[in-house]
Amino acid sequence: MAELTTDEVAAHFSAMGDSVALLTAGKDDDETDAEWVLRKARNVDHLVHMKTIKKEDGTTSIWTSESMTAVNTAIAS
Repeated sequence: MAELTTDEVAAHFSAMGDSVALLTAGKDDDETDAEWVLRKARNVDHLVHMKTIKKEDGTTSIWTSESMTAVNTAIAS
């Protein structure tokens, strides 16, 4: 797999922001409790996975100066 470009890393971080926003917003009015549980799990799984992405060397994270505060809060929610 080729090394991710700066733009690709930024796109991944933006996608993480979308998941954070969904989790922060909570359950939709037209959503059942079961649907919310599944949607929440999918988004938490996405965030957890994204935090683990490494550079080609397999040891260095792709994340450098990006703040993971909101991501970590959303995962813990």
